[in-house]
Amino acid sequence: MFGKGPAHAAAMLIGEQPGAQEDLAGEPFVGPAGHLLDKAMVEAGLDRSTLYLTNTVKHFKYEVRGKVKLHKRANASEQAACRQWLAAELLRVQPRLVVGLGAMAAQTLFGDAFRITLQRGEWRDMGEGIRGFATWHPSAVLRMPRADRRDAAYAELVTDLREIAAALAALGGDTNISS
Repeated sequence: MFGKGPAHAAAMLIGEQPGAQEDLAGEPFVGPAGHLLDKAMVEAGLDRSTLYLTNTVKHFKYEVRGKVKLHKRANASEQAACRQWLAAELLRVQPRLVVGLGAMAAQTLFGDAFRITLQRGEWRDMGEGIRGFATWHPSAVLRMPRADRRDAAYAELVTDLREIAAALAALGGDTNISS
């Protein structure tokens, strides 16, 4: 499954991999994590229709338990196999801001040493006028077992998305780059 959004969006949000609902719909971020991301983007002042949303891994990996398909994390070779597709999306869209949602996406963008718990919310120069940033993946927020930690992570996600909104505004208010 490939991403969705304007062909030349100024910002690209990159998740980890599609879930069951994304697999059925053929679109990224339409399940529970997508709903949480939408809520956070509204709070942060971001318009989803101006952003390009995609995933590092392009397929829904799962294991069957009874009649249910349960999400299973893509292994390193599956992640590596999908990098060419993400690279092609980056070349086609040419975003000025790239946001890794979650550890897998952040490590794909910034290297295996990147730690979301220590380095989220920090801007990184990616060369050629592109800036990178990483924050929590909404599904990680949803999976946090303690309500206080879940609430704190959600607040950090909103704060980080506000940073993205401010960076887009600093680009001159344009949320799309002309071709």
